[in-house]
Order: sequence, then structure tokens, then C-alpha cells
Amino acid sequence: MRTILILLSAAFIFTSCRSSDLIRPGDSLEVAFEKSMNQFENENWSDAARAFETVVSIGRGTDIGQDAQFYLAESYFNGRRYLIAASEYERYAQFYPRSPRREEVDFKAALSYYNLSPRYKLDQTYTKQALERFRLFNTRYPNSDRVSESGEYITELRNKLARKNFSAGEFYMRTSRYNAAAVYFDMVIDEFPDSRWAERALVKQIEAYILFADNSIPNRQKERYEKALDSYSTYLQLFPRGENRSRAEELHDRAQNEIDRIERRDGSVAQSDR
Repeated sequence: MRTILILLSAAFIFTSCRSSDLIRPGDSLEVAFEKSMNQFENENWSDAARAFETVVSIGRGTDIGQDAQFYLAESYFNGRRYLIAASEYERYAQFYPRSPRREEVDFKAALSYYNLSPRYKLDQTYTKQALERFRLFNTRYPNSDRVSESGEYITELRNKLARKNFSAGEFYMRTSRYNAAAVYFDMVIDEFPDSRWAERALVKQIEAYILFADNSIPNRQKERYEKALDSYSTYLQLFPRGENRSRAEELHDRAQNEIDRIERRDGSVAQSDR
């Protein structure tokens, strides 16, 4: 019985302490903000977000309301609710465009979308949004200490988008749709020439054009082998010391040999027609 009373007393004390942290009707704006910050400092992110939402709603247009808007976004970010966090950071930037916190807010909004970016096989909408915002950040704050970090994120995101297109090209190669594969490999080369996937994509494009020609009707083969040679010329321009140079040269020789064979064949046909 005594143990039960002790437990009930402890529960009452805990509830009372927790209750004292909640915003109550009649609390001043300052008290409400202080209670919100207590939740934030104790890393109660969901409770902090709810509390700051209350402060924002009653303190709009005040310095406290401005601080509350920032910490509202921070609460969602720390609680890994990144989509809502991005929205709240953007709302802060909209309402307080000249705030000293603007740089941090813009970076955190971009970082929120970065954290939403999924693995490369999935839809890359958030990846593209993060990339756009990091680029805008570097344009807007060229002297920021965060520019280097932002640049690293940009490189990572571009590599992810390049890998998605490269993966699509490989899929079309496996399903024998070689022209479609060449198109996707070209997207990697054209849009992400500085990515780690560009060199491999160009070699795969040479191969795709060769296979496309191999499976074409005779009177279309030569032009498609010539596309492979054009891709090889591009390879030499962009990656003269590429790690897949030997493979590119093998494919070049194969395409050239096929063109020579077709020209000999066409020459023989022309001779016989005389």
C-alpha cells in the first residue's frame, strides 16, 4: 500500500511539473515563449513545435513572434519532420527577409529538402528542390562560410541525378531498347558532364549505338555505327585519360570495322550492277 502511495505521489509530481511547462490561457507572450524554449532545450521537439505555433499565432509582428517562427522551424527540423521544417523556414524568410538569421534559414531550408532526398531509384523531386535551393544559396551568399558545404551537397545531388539517368540507360540496354538507352546516357553526359557517371555513360552510349546498328535493317546500319564513332570523338574530347579508354577504343574499332564491311559490301553491289 505504501509503495502504491509513493508511485501515485511521484506520478502527481511529474504531471504537475509537466503541466507547469504547458502554455495556459492568460500567460503573457513572454511566459509562453519561455515555456516553448524550455521544451526546445529539453529536446521535446513535438511539444516545442506545438508551443511555438501558439506563440507565433499570438505574437505575429513582434520580436518574440519572429524568434518563435525561427524556433518553430528548428523544432520540426530537429524532430526530422523535414517537409514541414522547410515550409516554416520559407515562411520565416518571407516574413523577415532582412533578418540576420536569413542566411541560416535559407541554408536550413535547402538542407531540409536534402534530407528528404531518397535513394536514386525513387522519384527525385526533393533532390531537384534541394539542388535548386543550394545553388540559390551560393548565388545569394557567395561569401558565406557555408558555400563550401553547400557545394559539396550540390555535387552529391548532381551525382545522384546522374546515376538515376545512367540506371535508366542500363535498364533499356538490358531490355534491348538501345536507342532509348543512348538517349538516357546522353542526358547524363549533357546535364551532368562533371559527375562521376559521365565517363561511363559515354562509353555505354558508344556500345548502345553499336548494338542499335547491329539490330537495324541493313540500309540504316552505317549511320548508326557512325553515331558510335561520333560518341567516341566526344569521349576523346571530354575524357582523354578516362579510366574506360581501352573499352572505348575497342568499341570504336568494332564500329569502324562494321562501317568498312558495309562500304565493301556496297562497293561490291555497285560493281555488280554495272
